[in-house]
Amino acid sequence: MNVVFLNPSYPPEMVEFTRGLTEVGATVLGVGDSPAESLDPRLKGYLSHYLQVPRLLDEDDLVERVTRWLAGKPIDRVESTWEPLVVAAARLRENLGCPGMSVDTVNGFRDKEIMKARVAAAGLRVPRSAGCKSAEHVRKAAAQIGYPLIVKPIAGAGSADTYRVDSPQRLEEVIGLTGHVAEVSVEEFIEGEEFTFDCICVDGQPVFANVAQYIPKPLQQRTHEWISPIIITVRDMYGDKYRAGVELGLGVLKAMGMGDGFTHMEWFLKPDGEVVFGEIGCRPGGARLVDQMNLTCDVDLFREWARAVCWKSFEAPTDRKYNVAIIFKRAQGEGHITARHGLAEYMSKYHAAICAEELLPVGARRRNWKNTLVSDGYILVRHPDWDAALGLAKAAATDITLTASR
Repeated sequence: MNVVFLNPSYPPEMVEFTRGLTEVGATVLGVGDSPAESLDPRLKGYLSHYLQVPRLLDEDDLVERVTRWLAGKPIDRVESTWEPLVVAAARLRENLGCPGMSVDTVNGFRDKEIMKARVAAAGLRVPRSAGCKSAEHVRKAAAQIGYPLIVKPIAGAGSADTYRVDSPQRLEEVIGLTGHVAEVSVEEFIEGEEFTFDCICVDGQPVFANVAQYIPKPLQQRTHEWISPIIITVRDMYGDKYRAGVELGLGVLKAMGMGDGFTHMEWFLKPDGEVVFGEIGCRPGGARLVDQMNLTCDVDLFREWARAVCWKSFEAPTDRKYNVAIIFKRAQGEGHITARHGLAEYMSKYHAAICAEELLPVGARRRNWKNTLVSDGYILVRHPDWDAALGLAKAAATDITLTASR
């Protein structure tokens, strides 16, 4: 089994996906823009071959160089679990005659307007929306959809360049803020709680599934620096509160023509109980969500993803043992971390429930919280009881603070 894996060194969890491929018996040919000598030492042990390209996100150049590099080599799979490269992987599959999802199928997971059209055609509830390539088109779409609404990149990931708009005046501000985005989606704002539906699929059928909740909603997390964002996996994902969302997710997978691999879907639960589709990608959720799912069931989904895409198999148990919360922290101030308050007390009080603590140390330069959800680090906790897990997460959000100064 010869597998081409695009960008095995970034984001950092790609090293684990590469490991998974190796552990299920694949020979891994990596492609990235980092020099071979700078790769993580572990990664070097997982790769049989490596091609450095000058411009990883120049899709045409990437596809041409990799196709030329692989001439005459038997290739069985081409994979990427990083959002910006999923279409390039599909193009390479078509060029090389490898099995896997086509460019047309993958475009549905990447282009939000195509995505919503395919989901709506299956009779599933989606927000009213329009794709817009000019300021005038944005204004017309806003007038038709009505306020409040959301403006976001049509091919974006996460909540980057995503804004809530409540008035024509705010719309003009957001038009200026998104001027660098080639095409945006203007869509109906859905009020309610926001969840994920995550799957590893074989031939479009989930062999593993997960539900997680964002607390608060991602747009609020991205808007207010003082917030410590929480994502918490739901142990009882088939309970009454979540059942309709899971059914929605299963319908979306069918509508999108999903094949083998990871998916990450977001959906809304309105106060009246209606569930509404948000968006879906044919890749795993970021910000350590795979780690959370691993801790939820005590499994290794990096390896099981690899088993699914290589051998159409899944061998791990799927018993859900815990609710697992990750709490991201943002330092107060700018510059370097000068103090971490409340951490020792929290670690002492809740040590039995803590799975990982990866906060920036004193002296480290704080990160730009607008560019990364991980921000200045995180704490992972778990508990079999939902209320207890949520309490642990909220305590970390409020009782631990980081300060920074220049």
